[in-house]
Amino acid sequence: MSRSEKFTNRELSWLDFNYRCLSEARDKNIPLMERLKFLSITASNLDEFFMIRVASLKDQVNAGYTKKDIAGMTSQEQIDQILHVTHSFMATQYTTYNRSFLPALKKEGLKIVTEYEKLTPEQADYVDTYFQQEVFPVLTPMAVDSSRPFPLIRNKSLNIGALLMDKKKKDTIDFATVQVPSVLPRIVMIPEDEDNCTTMILLEQIIEKNIQKLFMNYKVLCATPFRVMRNADLTIDEDEAADLLIEIEKQLKKRQWGEAIRLEVEENIDKRLLKTLRRDLEIGEESIYKINGPLDLTFLMKVYGMKGFDHLKDQPYIPQQPKMLDPERDLFEQIREKDILLFHPYESFNPVVDFVRKASRDPDVLAIKQTLYRVSSNSPIIASLAEAAENGKQVSVLVELKARFDEEHNIVWARKLEKAGCHVIYGLVGLKTHSKITLVVRREEDGIRRYVHLGTGNYNDSTARLYTDMGMFTCKQQYGEDATAVFNMLSGYSEPLGWNKLSLAPLWLRDKFLFLIRRETENAEKGRPAKIIAKMNSLCDPGIIEALYEASAAGVEIQLIVRGICCLKAGVPDLSETIHVRSIVGTFLEHARIFYFENNGDPEFYMGSADWMPRNLDKRVEILFPVEAQELKDEIEKILTIQLADTKKAHILMPDGTYEKVDQRGKAPLNSQMYFYEQACRASSAAQSLHSQAQSASLQQK
Repeated sequence: MSRSEKFTNRELSWLDFNYRCLSEARDKNIPLMERLKFLSITASNLDEFFMIRVASLKDQVNAGYTKKDIAGMTSQEQIDQILHVTHSFMATQYTTYNRSFLPALKKEGLKIVTEYEKLTPEQADYVDTYFQQEVFPVLTPMAVDSSRPFPLIRNKSLNIGALLMDKKKKDTIDFATVQVPSVLPRIVMIPEDEDNCTTMILLEQIIEKNIQKLFMNYKVLCATPFRVMRNADLTIDEDEAADLLIEIEKQLKKRQWGEAIRLEVEENIDKRLLKTLRRDLEIGEESIYKINGPLDLTFLMKVYGMKGFDHLKDQPYIPQQPKMLDPERDLFEQIREKDILLFHPYESFNPVVDFVRKASRDPDVLAIKQTLYRVSSNSPIIASLAEAAENGKQVSVLVELKARFDEEHNIVWARKLEKAGCHVIYGLVGLKTHSKITLVVRREEDGIRRYVHLGTGNYNDSTARLYTDMGMFTCKQQYGEDATAVFNMLSGYSEPLGWNKLSLAPLWLRDKFLFLIRRETENAEKGRPAKIIAKMNSLCDPGIIEALYEASAAGVEIQLIVRGICCLKAGVPDLSETIHVRSIVGTFLEHARIFYFENNGDPEFYMGSADWMPRNLDKRVEILFPVEAQELKDEIEKILTIQLADTKKAHILMPDGTYEKVDQRGKAPLNSQMYFYEQACRASSAAQSLHSQAQSASLQQK
């Protein structure tokens, strides 16, 4: 095989992942509202993919960049293939919406109006009144003529385009547009119809049918919704930026007006109107998506959130008390006794929040240091860090300003923390700090002790209820020394002479992974036990993939759990016969990074923040940490074993590059996510029972 034949293109692999999400939306074994949520997620995913990945490829084409990717495709070839696949993908999205969801929702008593003309007289009166009173005052119609140029259409905004004819100058046709205001709810509830269904109509439908009222001196010849996707990839010259925070603020303003890369219009758009949009947005025919249904299906997430349809959803999942922690005991005391493993969202993220909160108020705590990549909109961790600084503690926080689509959010938090007296670091030049680490320095009777939390996911209490991640508390001296060294590097570029436990990117992490993989290869060649299990979000680093191919050729058994992008080809004769890849797509977003190496019968376990991607290994500050306590190693091994046995939510990568659901014949049904949740509930229930028994025994003794 040629080198390019050994790899799958990154972008096409990502589109395969979005198809797996779409397959969940089409799975009738899943509750209807949960399926609806998945359809919304596929639309949101695709938006971001175009704004960043497709935009980046277009930039390469415009710059004359002709180098091929690892799969042997030029940037233009990738764009051509992406557009071909995404046209087909969106057609499937809307077939699913129109033929499956609309009838199924109506059957359950929820009707989404598709044709304005079919409103009952009562509904039509209600909608007209709503337009006049609530919508009309907010709208800003914008006509285009010789004195008024084509307006700037904001990225991702929903608009109504129209062609107008002046009633006095009937030989002149002008273009006009009105933005559907985001300050108003897109879903408008209207009176029930004769079927007694809860009925809704979309805001753009109301505006489209009443658009004549905005242009009284014109005859509206046609009006159709349209939506523009723009290049939102920030270009920042960090070496030239005097102040990174100010430079990012400037770039954020440009994100709304980048090059148009996708135009969505309704299927029946007037040809003259489409020609006008094409010309003024400077967009090619292949980048126009004619849609049979409402533009921007992300509104379905709002439908999912509607009250009264809980019977069409999964039972709400409540994160449980971690089984390795006793809520009645002091957290620091428990960490001193042993390392503690957390498994979110099955186990609550509250201990991590409490760790920072307790440290902020503990008079014996001298310093708190933490990295923040993405945090929630009302973060209790931010509040605790600010409180700690106000309480006179040394607080150092690295806030990554370059966290994509969270830049503005993080700027606000950075300024709040600085105002409270925290020492805020804005990341490192040329690198994103993606590591997840917290260090608490505490004065105790026997001297200074360092408590460390290391994780695979962000310090975000909201996403910790939706993403599967793992974390570890420890106060072992070697981890504490390394944690101190990490923050000294981030704040002052001070590298230690050596490291005890942690491996960092971009300095040594790539070499660490290659060493671990090659050690398994050598063990297999010598007839020793050799096995690799690796779980991550994405796998596209060519160096790592080549090392895995070499390990496979030596006979190493390799099991990979890769949620999203996978550029490796699995099960191919003479290349990757012993490599098996599965992707788990379910209720929770699989986000943890876990690595197992057999090591000749003495298994080593690692967790961290990095995927096997060039950007993670070469352009980000990432941390890989070993898990050494036997109790924790046993727990992680169980987790990997269960995920490898999943028969309900796992998709298997086939040698031809396609994914197939697990063949369940002869296998017990197993949904790994539900298994973990049920186990967490049982453990929590058992702990509560023991606690109640202990309290009862104590009362009896008294």
